[in-house]
Amino acid sequence: MTSLATRHDCLLLDLDGTLFRGARAIDGAAEALSQASTRKLFLTNNASRSAPEVAQHLCAMGFDANPHDVITSGRCAAALLGSELPPGSPVLVVGSDALIAEVYDAGLPPVRRWADDPIAVLQGFSPHLGWCDLAETALAIGAGTPWTATNPDLTLPSERGLLPGNGSLVSALCAASGARPRVVGKPHGFLFQEALARGNFQRPLVIGDGLDTDIAGANYAGLPSLLVLSGVTTAVDAIRARPAHRPRYVAADLRGIHHPNHADLSYHRPPPADHPIGG
Repeated sequence: MTSLATRHDCLLLDLDGTLFRGARAIDGAAEALSQASTRKLFLTNNASRSAPEVAQHLCAMGFDANPHDVITSGRCAAALLGSELPPGSPVLVVGSDALIAEVYDAGLPPVRRWADDPIAVLQGFSPHLGWCDLAETALAIGAGTPWTATNPDLTLPSERGLLPGNGSLVSALCAASGARPRVVGKPHGFLFQEALARGNFQRPLVIGDGLDTDIAGANYAGLPSLLVLSGVTTAVDAIRARPAHRPRYVAADLRGIHHPNHADLSYHRPPPADHPIGG
């Protein structure tokens, strides 16, 4: 019998909780991918690293990855703003140095203060963000500046457990301002569109650990998905998931792509009526 790895011509892979937790590869993940000849693309909602940094991080843990195969929410968000705003428009960036560089590369000068008169706000994850960063962002949002967030992930898997993710920081600003951002990362379609544009794929498979991001995004895009239980989602969560968040396949971890006997859990899944934050 054939496996998922042989039935699909492209694997659209989530990173945190699917391939690794923090600085540690999940058991068997690197070996499972090395045994698959299918094209592999790495899609991450985490905007704290650039594509070259993500590829380097993956390679250091034993994965085979190059920057061209990495699609980040930071790059997609910056490119989207670059296509919408006049060149040279200042953007208040609350996030990592990598996100600042993405905005700069899109032809938009990044700023850190509301006093610099930004005409847009872009928020992404950084472990170094503090109250002062959120305060500047709240001032801009409160004045009606358009607000884009790279992703809605409330938690970030690590080798120590679940940590606050970008969505938790976004939620704090939602509570403070009463506003909601446009979201670029999964479950929205920007990352999938960018990934599928990198080849002529007929049978892609989305693989991830998040029901409300990876799996909901796959369903919304009309793509089959494999939920792995190595990150934020438990088996009980998967059983209780509402229809729009239910995967086609479930496995304990990424080694499941080579198992020949996956039950197809297909049934009607209406598109999500809403998303965790914004949209």
